[in-house]
This record gives sequence, structure tokens and C-alpha cells, in this order.
Amino acid sequence: MVFPKTFLWGGATAANQFEGGYLDGGKGLSTADVMTSGSHTEPRRITWLNPETKETGSGTMQFGSNTTIPEGTIPAVLEGEYYPSHQATDFYHHYEEDIALMGEMGFKTFRMSLNWARIFPNGDDAEPNEEGLAFYDKVFDECLKYGIEPLVTLSHYETPLNLVIKYGGWTNRKCIDFFETYAKTVIKRYEGKVKYWLTFNEINCMEFGPFMAGGISNGTPQNKAQGAHNQFVASAKVVKYAHELSQDIQVGQMLAYQPMYAYSCDPKDQLFVMESMQAMLFYSDVQTGGKYPEYRIKKYEREGIVLEDCPEDYDLLKNYSADFLSFSCYGSSTLTTHEDVLEASGNLLMGIKNPYLKTNAWGWATDPACLRLAMNTLYDRYHKPLWVVENGIGWADELTKEGKVHDDYRIEYLRQNFKSMDEGINQDGIELLGYTMWGCIDLISAGTGEMKKRYGFVYVDRDDEGNGSLNRIRKDSFHWYKKVIETAGEELGD
Repeated sequence: MVFPKTFLWGGATAANQFEGGYLDGGKGLSTADVMTSGSHTEPRRITWLNPETKETGSGTMQFGSNTTIPEGTIPAVLEGEYYPSHQATDFYHHYEEDIALMGEMGFKTFRMSLNWARIFPNGDDAEPNEEGLAFYDKVFDECLKYGIEPLVTLSHYETPLNLVIKYGGWTNRKCIDFFETYAKTVIKRYEGKVKYWLTFNEINCMEFGPFMAGGISNGTPQNKAQGAHNQFVASAKVVKYAHELSQDIQVGQMLAYQPMYAYSCDPKDQLFVMESMQAMLFYSDVQTGGKYPEYRIKKYEREGIVLEDCPEDYDLLKNYSADFLSFSCYGSSTLTTHEDVLEASGNLLMGIKNPYLKTNAWGWATDPACLRLAMNTLYDRYHKPLWVVENGIGWADELTKEGKVHDDYRIEYLRQNFKSMDEGINQDGIELLGYTMWGCIDLISAGTGEMKKRYGFVYVDRDDEGNGSLNRIRKDSFHWYKKVIETAGEELGD
């Protein structure tokens, strides 16, 4: 098993989970900054304030639920609450150390996100924040020093909070223009340093987490449809600008993807899987395929959803689709219409428990075939290069008295996934650009806000209450991944 010499091995993070420095350098507030911590049994909350009465409160932020901020209130940071994003694992003050660790592992690429509110603190500012721009200049220079190619996400659950309060988030078409201004600013600024861009992280998160995906406080079907449409148009405008600026710049889509299995041969289960796949692939059918699929148009007709749009939108979608399709894939999901007699998975998005797969404490199942299945489905559908930009497993890693972390379970998970990628490349002939393991240095969980749900090759001394030295400690998987990169995947061990 050998991967192409051009294959881009690396790791991935997001500013709201990793960067910290939430008010440093002139940064404004983002949606992540008003989200509290939670756990795998207690959901995160969005805190709010009534400016008139000074009443405060919070609403549940959970995938699959419709978080509604009470009328007359605004999302706000409150005293006495703990917000994990405010410091996260403090890449803002540790970026040199962290990138050096990536260089030591031999990373060829580092997927990261810009915090939009660090560049345009209010989202609608007339001029960008130079201090924020300069920070990312230093980050990219540090990456390039080690030969690491940046892969940069423009919006990774980090909508400027002012756009939510003043405009209603991505339900408002004005956000298209604000995003275009932001994207043009940074793509031009970092020309020559960054050639791979992603517009919206897991854009189909709009389907089940509209506040995270688009700063939408009331996730009605109409609001989610409009928010998704506005993001599609904004993405196409970014592709158009990037291509006009330089032939070397590529702009990709980022999709949350997982193979879906029907639990039984009951035709109702098969139809359930088909419709669930449509809900997921609709987003790539538009952003990568270039047009609205008929099944979604009919769905909108049935539900009475009418988009605020114009003919130019659809010309943009057709002519400026994504250059490549990147995706997250942590495992598969198993679905059935007979849930009354079966045990649910610990992870909402993974459906029910699959009796053929092992799971961790959070209900995440390890599926040794998931990446090959995902690669084949997506490549056959769009015939564009692919990139696995999120894959990994959260675990309650334990630091020994000797200062070690023995994470053989992570190594075994990755070994199986790398074999699956190898089969997709070398048996099926799929063009896969690279792989970035999620949370390559420990960060906070997006879904739960926890620290103990760890993903990285590097342990960060920090707990769920925000205590700890923030010291970085190499795990066993750090040394294993370094060897994988050195041997182009040939040496995975047993």
C-alpha cells in the first residue's frame, strides 16, 4: 500500500475550537463565542440577553433541534458562563509551537479556518482589521517555513455575531455581499501563500444545525432553505473571483458525509436511506454539481418554500461550481423505520447501533469501509477530485504519571481508514488529493464543547472547565503518523 508522492498528508482544526484569543487583536464576537460547554449527555446552550429588560437566559444548541432565541433578545456573552471558544487550546499564542509539531510529523498540509470576525469584527465593516490580517500572515509564513501547504476554510461555524443580531444571519441576502468582500480581501491578501480554499465547512450542517452553520436563530424550513441558497451563491462568487485572480487558486466545497446503511431489507428502510442521502447530497449537487436537483425542487414545492433569488444566482451556480469536493467522514450511519425495537446510537447523526461495528464512549462507530464507500459515491456522482479533510475519533485519552498518552485505539482506527483510502485510490482509481486528520492537536468538541473528547496526535493539558497549563505532549499516535507520512502509507504496522 503506497499513496501517490503528491498526496497531501496533514491535519485539520477550526478557529472556534482551537484558536482562542477571542477578543485579542481587535477581533469581534462570533456565533461560537455565545455557545456554552456541554457533554455527551447535556447539550450546549446559546446564551441571550434582552437589551430592554436586561433579562438573560439560554436555549439548547443541539444537532437536529430548532434553537429559537426569544423575540426581543439577542445572542450575548453573559457573566458566570463558561464559553470554551474564548481560549480553546490557544493556538493564537502557541501557533509557532503547534506548527513546529506539525512540521516534525512531516505534514504536507494543514487545514485551518480563518475567524471571519478577526478580519471584519462586525462582518459588515467598511475596512478589514489589519491586526487580524497580520496574524494570519504570520501563521501562513510559519506553515510555509516547514513546507506545509495551507488549506483554508473561510467560514467554519464562525459567523460574526453582529450579522446575526443586525441582519438575521444567512437568511439575509446582504450576507452574500459581506462574505464576498471578506473572501476577496483574504484571497488577495494571501495570494502566493494560500492556493487551496474552502468556503463553508460542512455546508449541509444547515440541514440540522442552522445556528452553527449560518447564524440562524430560528431554523424553520424556509429559513434553512434561504440560508443554504445564499451560501451557495456566495460560494460561486468566491470561485469566480479566485479564478479571475489566479489560475493557481482552487476553491473547494466541504460536505459532511457518511455512508448510510438500511438496517433491514424492508422497502420502507430502503426509501428512508434514499431520502436521507438526498438531504445530504443536495448540498453537493448544487455547490459541486452546479444545479438544484429535481428532488429538492419538488420538496420545496410540497412544503411551500419560496426562495428569494434571481436568475443570475443559477447562472453563477452553473458556471462557478467547486473545483474539488472535500468532505468529513468519521464513520457510517445505520437507519431504519423500526426504531421502536432497536437501540439508538450515542451519536444522533449515526442513527441506530450497527451490530457489526464497534463504538466508543460517545457512540461513534468505527467502520473500516466508510472512506472507500464515500469516495466511490462522491467521485462517481461528480467526477471531480476529492479530499478527506475530516476523519478521526474522539476518546477520553489518559495522561500517565510518566507524561505519556498510549492511544493504540486511535492508531487502529486510522490504520483501518487508511487502508480504506488505499483501496479507493489503488483499486478504484479515484483521484484523492489528500487527508487531514481532524483535531490533529487537541481542541474542544464542536458538538459538546468538551475537552475530554480528544482527537489529536498531541495532547493539550486542559480540562472541561478551562483549567490546565496548555502544555503540548506527543501521543503514541504522533510517532506512528510520522512514520506513515515518511513511508507514503506503506508502513502502517500491525
